[in-house]
Amino acid sequence: MLMSLYALKPRFQALLRPAARALYGLGLSANQVTAGTCAASLLLGGGLALAAHSGQRQWFLLLPLWFLLRMALNAIDGMLAREFGQASTLGAYLNELSDPLSDAALYLPFAFLPEVGTALTVGVICLANASEMAGVLGAVSGHGRRNDGPMGKSDRALVFGLLGLLLGVGVAPGAWLSVVMALLVPLLLMTIVNRVRYGLVAESTGKGS
Repeated sequence: MLMSLYALKPRFQALLRPAARALYGLGLSANQVTAGTCAASLLLGGGLALAAHSGQRQWFLLLPLWFLLRMALNAIDGMLAREFGQASTLGAYLNELSDPLSDAALYLPFAFLPEVGTALTVGVICLANASEMAGVLGAVSGHGRRNDGPMGKSDRALVFGLLGLLLGVGVAPGAWLSVVMALLVPLLLMTIVNRVRYGLVAESTGKGS
């Protein structure tokens, strides 16, 4: 099985547990953290799209910073739900809907770079969302959400964060950027296949993820 950065999540959560306790003490709920994180992603994505369109690529430096903070907030809302009795059906819907929306908003600014183009960016967005749907279907079948790699949500955050960093510090976009985006396509397809395949294995063996 191809691994994903998702395997590091338990260690990441352990580092963030004090922050989760602090937010709980302030009265914030898991759903508020989820919704707020999604709203901030949509706003940042819109701002970066405008920046890309106007050639102000230095604003892409915000992308790696936000991806890191977003991963932390996503881990925290999960801990608030599980460890502080805030799990709910609404929270499950918010969690699964906000991630694809946030990803689409944060990847979309790359469509405004002529070196990448709309078609390739939209293709990556569609495949990324399909991979998340494949993961959710594992839970629907009763055998746990699939988070198999090689290009899960955390892996994509690393890739797009690095791309944002390079663009933000002044590396000129060129053919290399299109190549990186194009390479995401087979990796995402492999991720979808792995999640479906291992989900079927889990169903046949009666084991979860």
